Amino acid sequence: MKKYDAIIIGFGKGGKTLAADLGNRGWSVAVVERSKEMYGGTCINIGCIPTKVLVHLSKVAQYNHYTTFEQCAEAFHKAIVEKRKITADLRQKNFDNLDSKDSVTVYTGTASFRSPYEIEVKTEGETLVLQGEKIFINTGASTVIPSIKGIENNPFVYTSTSIMELDKLPRRLTIVGGGYIGLEFASIFANFGSEVTVLEGGDKFIPREDRDIAEAVKTVLEKKGMSIRLNAVVQEIEQDSDKATVVYRDALSGETIRVDADAILLATGRRPNTEGLNLEAAGVKLTERGAIDVDDRLHTTVNNIWAIGDVRGGLQFTYLSLDDYRIIRDELFGDGKRNTGDREAVAYSVFIDPPLSHVGLNEEQARRTGRHIKVSKVIAATMPRTRTVGQTEGLLKAVIDVDTNQILGCTLFCAESSEIINLVALTMRTDNDYVLLRDNIFTHPSMSESLNDLFNIK
Repeated sequence: MKKYDAIIIGFGKGGKTLAADLGNRGWSVAVVERSKEMYGGTCINIGCIPTKVLVHLSKVAQYNHYTTFEQCAEAFHKAIVEKRKITADLRQKNFDNLDSKDSVTVYTGTASFRSPYEIEVKTEGETLVLQGEKIFINTGASTVIPSIKGIENNPFVYTSTSIMELDKLPRRLTIVGGGYIGLEFASIFANFGSEVTVLEGGDKFIPREDRDIAEAVKTVLEKKGMSIRLNAVVQEIEQDSDKATVVYRDALSGETIRVDADAILLATGRRPNTEGLNLEAAGVKLTERGAIDVDDRLHTTVNNIWAIGDVRGGLQFTYLSLDDYRIIRDELFGDGKRNTGDREAVAYSVFIDPPLSHVGLNEEQARRTGRHIKVSKVIAATMPRTRTVGQTEGLLKAVIDVDTNQILGCTLFCAESSEIINLVALTMRTDNDYVLLRDNIFTHPSMSESLNDLFNIK
């Protein structure tokens, strides 16, 4: 049996950062990752990085104004090749970063608990038992596969992971699920030239957002040629030799509708990866939603075991996994005050075209608090920068507490919003009021100067 100061199960953002830190401090560390293709975690291999490579290259393809589908397909294939090159390079660098440390050992295999301090690791050639004084679970999340007739072993059906390995651009793509992941892929493939249909089972489009924002997003996406269908309850996926057909029922009319597709993407949510870990042997408990139950310092129900990132439930963002590392670092080597309750102004961006970014409360949520609020809106086309980059679509919106001048929330659906939203989030986290952004001197022409207008609240 090999003994370590720390065992980290999973090579994700929080786990790999923690492993490097502990290794640099002289701790003996074991990192267990089930696949060589996942060194570095979801973000660099099948998540943030490869999707954003495709987001960028799909915009380049759109700017080229290709006149034939064959030209679009060639651009898509080149983008996939470039994506593979970038992810392979990052994967190797992430592995080398840990493998080069004398005190860190990377095992490629599956891990399962034998006790609170022991795990069994099955590699290709052997089964090992590792003992760790502290154990950190960082196994991430994976696509939820819905129970739909005809979905199993269907060569036309893809997840968000497998669709990024397509060599050929599908002429017709149907996406089951109208959430943020589905919409990012819808935007990517529409920009490349696919005919995209989004099937959402609910009666509201992106229900997390205010209705004016949701309508603005829907309008822009539909102008790109997408078909977005609400109340679409998928019942079956039929398969022919050269295509598949999605059969769904319109929940309002009761009508059965069929949509032919060359590829079908399942974007129906993600669930924490806990299967096979044998958590019961360690005494680690799960929440009702299947995530590992943790406190505000990421301790599980067993004192020497922590959970990091998507596997612990909640918002699934790489940057929150990184902040999980900071919480653990603070507990092990700092004053132990940092916790998940500090995350009051965490922004997110959906990389559709243009991107949709948000922080804090939306208008509907703010009104429910009973505060005296003011709402400001700016049409993106009024900003000079949108003209210079040729992307005038969108809407900017902010919610202010009139009594305190504090920013309660902000939504930016416009060019470069994924950068600008961080200025708003930083203002909120540092307890500055909206006047800071209203009166700040920004460069011109830039999208950041749109904040001068957005927060020019009378």
